[in-house]
Amino acid sequence: MRLANRVKPKHMELVIKIAETAQLQMAAQISGMSQPAASRILAEIEASLETKLFTRQPTGMELTAEGQVFVRHARVVLSEMQNIEDELARMRSGVMGHVRVGAVTGPALGCLMPAINAVQNDHLDFRLSVDVAPSRVLFRGLEEARYDFILGRVPEDHDRLDFHLYPGRNEVVTLLVHDSHPLAARDKVSFAELAEYPWVIQDEGNPIRQAVELAFHSAGVPTPRRVINSSSLLIALAQVAESQAISPQTNEVKALLTSSGIAARLTSLKVDTPINVQPYFIIRDNRRNLTQAADKLLKSVLANI
Repeated sequence: MRLANRVKPKHMELVIKIAETAQLQMAAQISGMSQPAASRILAEIEASLETKLFTRQPTGMELTAEGQVFVRHARVVLSEMQNIEDELARMRSGVMGHVRVGAVTGPALGCLMPAINAVQNDHLDFRLSVDVAPSRVLFRGLEEARYDFILGRVPEDHDRLDFHLYPGRNEVVTLLVHDSHPLAARDKVSFAELAEYPWVIQDEGNPIRQAVELAFHSAGVPTPRRVINSSSLLIALAQVAESQAISPQTNEVKALLTSSGIAARLTSLKVDTPINVQPYFIIRDNRRNLTQAADKLLKSVLANI
């Protein structure tokens, strides 16, 4: 516990600010201290750890591998301390609390939103922040303690040991087009025919894109040549509405857009072979305890799987 006796929360915040700004002077100003004081604190922390947290580069302060470890754990420690303060304040006031969660698009619509509605119906004081983003972005946010839990996938280059993964669902890809599309009325569409039309498709590395590319390869058909790369649903809808573009989305997205509440003039193509995406997970960081509100939402999400 030598480090715990010498490093205060404010010191951890300083190191995090240096990492974020890459500038010692700017980090010192943000932390409300002089640059000499910030430099002294950093030197004392590095002496206690017997390692360098930063190297000085022409572009600024750059984290070492050891510095990356320190910052990752410091974020968790500060987040937990804030959680203690917040939860005690909520207990005193009777307010349930604030939950921060992230999800990829399909699970956000098909699983997370029904779970949120169920909790909010029982707890009017339930406050929530939801981000929808690719798994890699969400997982980084979970590592940095910006989310209580996420619905997504673990990037291949990340270690799973510190995280608990609850099994989610498989996702099925549907190919959205405008209802006036030449292929819309066909009972079965081949991948060779699909390749002749423009596509607006998720960025490289996205699981939906990988599933679509695998389906083309399995059918022995080259992937489409006329492609707009974008993970934005708005861009996809704009292209589908104004052209004969095909946009792969999850069944949950298609169900929402074509429901009676929205009634978009969209339909899905009937393809030769179903396109499936690898399953997602509900992921939480084992190093952090969930607040009462986050735990209640997590249980609601698991009940909706």
